[in-house]
Amino acid sequence: MKYESQKVSFWFFATCMLLLTLQIVYGFIMGFDRIGLDVLHDWIPFNAARATHTNLLVVWLLTGFMGAAHYIIPEESGRELFSVKLAYIQLISLILVGVTAIIGFHFNWWEGRKFLEIPRPLDYLVVLNVLTFLANIILTMWNGKKHTTTGIVLVMGLLFAALLYLPGMIWFDNQTLDSFFRWYVVHLWVEGVWELIMGGILAFLLIKLTGVDREVIEKWLYVIVGLTFLSGVLGTGHHYYYIGAPKYWLMIGGIFSILEPLAFLAMALFAINMYRKAGREHPNKLALYWTLGCALTSFVGAGLLGAAHTLPQVNMYTHGTLVTAMHGHMAFWGAYAMLVLAIISYSMPLLTGRKIYNNKVGLYAFWLSNIGMLGMTVALAVAGIAQVYLERKYGMDFLAVQKEIEIHFVVMLICATMFATGIGLYIANFIKYGGPVGQVTEEGDNYFEEAVA
Repeated sequence: MKYESQKVSFWFFATCMLLLTLQIVYGFIMGFDRIGLDVLHDWIPFNAARATHTNLLVVWLLTGFMGAAHYIIPEESGRELFSVKLAYIQLISLILVGVTAIIGFHFNWWEGRKFLEIPRPLDYLVVLNVLTFLANIILTMWNGKKHTTTGIVLVMGLLFAALLYLPGMIWFDNQTLDSFFRWYVVHLWVEGVWELIMGGILAFLLIKLTGVDREVIEKWLYVIVGLTFLSGVLGTGHHYYYIGAPKYWLMIGGIFSILEPLAFLAMALFAINMYRKAGREHPNKLALYWTLGCALTSFVGAGLLGAAHTLPQVNMYTHGTLVTAMHGHMAFWGAYAMLVLAIISYSMPLLTGRKIYNNKVGLYAFWLSNIGMLGMTVALAVAGIAQVYLERKYGMDFLAVQKEIEIHFVVMLICATMFATGIGLYIANFIKYGGPVGQVTEEGDNYFEEAVA
């Protein structure tokens, strides 16, 4: 069954496409800065471009998660969204906060805390915005006809993400204390509660795309939730190695960080097993590609590449270098960006009534963006390893090292062009679908049940 209120999700997804485009533009600005072509430096200095690039990433992913929730929760609850008007108000206010923050970055109006740069007044508006969103989603589920594990895990992830934003708003004069609590937000979001969101959306997509029984798929969710909490919470310790925190974090951070890839491994195995159990192929193969690609790439990017430099003996040299950027790019792309693109690929044919999901443009978008991201990751990895040896092992000056590794950023820009071409094709497909239809279609949503009938 389809619900008219699900059309709200289209506008969240459209906002995602715009913000993703802006993020890529700022990525290119930084890339050209790295090879000395910093012609925009007087208007957009590197620090403003970096803050804008990373904050746009967070905002477009959160917007995607919100859009996914507005699509998934009515279906998982068996009722319309509690308030469509509230959803639109919340989206508009979110856009206004984001635009204000981006403009502020270009006028040096920011908090100055890495990854949490937005000014304090905007923090309060973000909290108000997210509370509005949660109220709408939770009331929808609370008054629903059914309560599924998939829906509950998704809402849990969104709720904890909101709660864990609060420690980042506490002000400390002590640098160590400030860093200690700042990582509650940064780490426990991306390596904790966002994994719950990922698990919930992934489960929904696999239920729809594979036809495997819901009970089988949702049993995996309990395993993923358990592994996420076991490793993710204490894995925060790998940010505490050399910031002035007690030395016992060296052991705690090292042990539990090595366990963190298990949650992503479980998601990869989960997706592959469910695909193999599928009795029939769903017609929306592009959504299936993005879903399986998300599970596999997140294990490589967030799991293996994270574990590669998370031990204190290694992290002592790699922390704050391009090795971290290498891990970050592939991790965010695989775990969260591909997830948002997967739910958009699945929902757009149903929201618009247009079955154009298996066209060549969509296929090129998938492969070009993934190959491009792989190339960018390799370029950053080689640059990062060279940086570690030249700067931290042999003591070369920071700026001299940056000059030596410029060639790797040329390679990265070439790969980034391939990536951007893929995303451009994806957005072209999105535009081709058009807006949501007057009546949201049910055809293809319960494909396997329909086939049996």
